[in-house]
Amino acid sequence: MMAFGSPSSKAHSTSSTCHSLLRELQQIWTDIGESEVDKDRMLLELERECMEVYRRKVEEAANAKSRLHQSVAAKEAELATLMAALGEHNINSPIQSEKMSASLKEQLGFITPLVDDLKAKKDERVKQFVDIKTQIEKITSEISGSCNIVNSLSTLNLEEHDLSTRKLSECQSHLRALQKEKSVRVQRVLNSVNEVHTLCGVIGLDFGETVSNVHPSLHETSLGQYTNISDSTLEGLDQAILQLKTERKVRYQKLKDVAGSLFELWKLMDTTREERRKLSRIISFLDISESKVVEPGALTSEVIQQVSAEVGRLTKLKASRMKELVMKRRAELEDLCCKTHVQPDSSTAADKSSAMIDSGLVDPCELLANIEAQINKVKDEALSRKEIMDKIERWLSSCDEENWLEDYNLDHTRYSGGRGAHINLKRAERARITVTKIPGMVDSLISRTLAWENENQKLFLYDGVRLVSILEDYKVSRHQKEEDKKRARDQKKLQDMLLAEKESIYGSRPSPRRSNSFRKTNGFHTNGNGSVTPSPRRNSVGCATPELQTPRSYSGRQNTYFKEMRRLSTVPLNFVAMAKEDTMSFSSIGGSEPESPPQG
Repeated sequence: MMAFGSPSSKAHSTSSTCHSLLRELQQIWTDIGESEVDKDRMLLELERECMEVYRRKVEEAANAKSRLHQSVAAKEAELATLMAALGEHNINSPIQSEKMSASLKEQLGFITPLVDDLKAKKDERVKQFVDIKTQIEKITSEISGSCNIVNSLSTLNLEEHDLSTRKLSECQSHLRALQKEKSVRVQRVLNSVNEVHTLCGVIGLDFGETVSNVHPSLHETSLGQYTNISDSTLEGLDQAILQLKTERKVRYQKLKDVAGSLFELWKLMDTTREERRKLSRIISFLDISESKVVEPGALTSEVIQQVSAEVGRLTKLKASRMKELVMKRRAELEDLCCKTHVQPDSSTAADKSSAMIDSGLVDPCELLANIEAQINKVKDEALSRKEIMDKIERWLSSCDEENWLEDYNLDHTRYSGGRGAHINLKRAERARITVTKIPGMVDSLISRTLAWENENQKLFLYDGVRLVSILEDYKVSRHQKEEDKKRARDQKKLQDMLLAEKESIYGSRPSPRRSNSFRKTNGFHTNGNGSVTPSPRRNSVGCATPELQTPRSYSGRQNTYFKEMRRLSTVPLNFVAMAKEDTMSFSSIGGSEPESPPQG
C-alpha cells in the first residue's frame, strides 16, 4: 500500500490527489468498521485495476508510436526519392538535427511540408524540362544544316529520376547556345540583306533580283515560312556583298578621276557657283571615303556619264580662255604677296606672261602651272612667317598708340571736362604702358627674326627689305629721338632758371601787354590773348626731329622699301600751359639784353 501510495507521476498535483482520495477511502472503511484484512484485500484489488489501466494505455501508446514510426519512415523514403530526383542534397542535415531533438509527431510535422514542397517543385521541374525540350527541337529545325552546335543533350530523356538542377542547367545552357546561334544567324542575315539593299541602291541595281538569286525566302516570305538562315544562305549573301562592294569601288574611283578633271577645269575656268551647283550633290560624295557612300543613286552609270559629259564640254572651252586665266592667277599671286609682304617672282609678271603667250614661246598651261606653284610656295612661306608677322603687327600697333599719345599730350584741352575726356585719359594711360614695352618688342622681334633666318637659311624680307635692318634703323632713330627729348627737357630747365633769375632781378614779371609784341617763337604762334599755341608744323625747339623708321616709313621707294609709312616725330616743347606773364621771346632767352622794367 505504501508502494501504491507513493507518487508515480511527475505531476505533483496528481500525486496529492491520489493520497487525498486514499486517506478518504481508509477513513470511510474505518467508519464502516472494515477489518484490516478486508482493507488490505480491497487495496490490492484497487492496485490491480490501476495496473490494468496503465498496461492498456501503454499498449495503445506503443501502437501509436509504431504507426508514427512507419509514417515518418515512409515520408523519409519519399523525401529521399524526391531529393534524389531533384538533386536536392542540402535538406539532410536539418532533418538529422531535428530528428535527434524532436518527437515523432514533430518529426512527421517537419517532414510532411518538405515532401509537399518537393512534390510541387518536381511538377514544376517537369514542366520546365518539357518546355526546354520543345524549344530545342524548334530551334534545331530552324537552323537547317547547322553543325556549330554539337551536344549530347540533343535528345532529352525526361525520366522522373533525372530532374536535377544540374541536368536542367545543362539543358538551359544547350537552349541558350541554340538561341544565341539562331540570333547571330538571324542578325547576320538581316545585316547582310540590309547591306545588299544599300549597295544596290548606291550603284543602281535591282535589289529583289539580287537577293532572290541567293535564296527566295530573303525577298518574299510566305505565311508559316521562316527566313532561311543556313550556312549556304550566309555564304551566298557574303559573296553578293563582296561583288557589290567591288563594283562600288570601281565606280567610285571612276567618278573620282572624272571629278578631279572637273575640279581642275572649274578652277581654271573660274566657274560660277550657280554652274557648279548643278553637280554639287554628285561631287559631294567624294568628300567621304568610298566605304561610307550610302546615298541611293550616288554611283549609278548615269551619274558618271553626266560628270564625264560636263568635263568634255569644259575641255572644249578651256583653250579659248587660257590667257585670261593666266592673267587672273598672276593678279591673285601679286595680291597674296602684297598681303604677306613677300616679293612676287618677276619671271611671270603680267607683261612678260602676256608677251610670251602672244609670241607662242610658252605653253599657257605650263605658265599657269608655274604660277600655281608660286602661289603654293607663297602660302607655305606665309605659314612659316606668321608668328613674326603677328609680332610686326603688334609692334606697329604700339607705334600707332605712341603717335596718338604724342598728339594727345599736345592737346592743352585734354584735361577739360568735355565729352569723351575720361575715355581718352584711360586710353592715354594704356598707351603709356604700351610705349614702355616697345623696346622689348623690337628686341624680341629681332631675336625671333634671326632665329627664323638661321632655321630657313635665308633673309627675312619685308616688302623686299631685310626686317632686321629696319628694326636696327628703328632702334637708332628711337635712341636719337630720346636724346632730342632729353636736350629739350634740359633746355626747358635752363629757360625756367633764366625766368626765375630775371624775376629776382627786376622783381616782377613782364606785363602781358608788352609780351604781346614778342617775336613768334620757332614752331609756335601767338593768338589774340597773348598765349603761345603750337603751329601746324610739328618741329622740336632748336632743331629738326628725326624720323623713326618703321615698316610703314619706307613707302614710295621702288623695289626696296615697304608700302606703308608712319612719321614718329619728337614731341615739341609745349609752353601753352605756362602762364601768360611767363611768356617771353626765345631771342631774349637766347642771350639778348633784358628789357627794362616799365617805369612807373
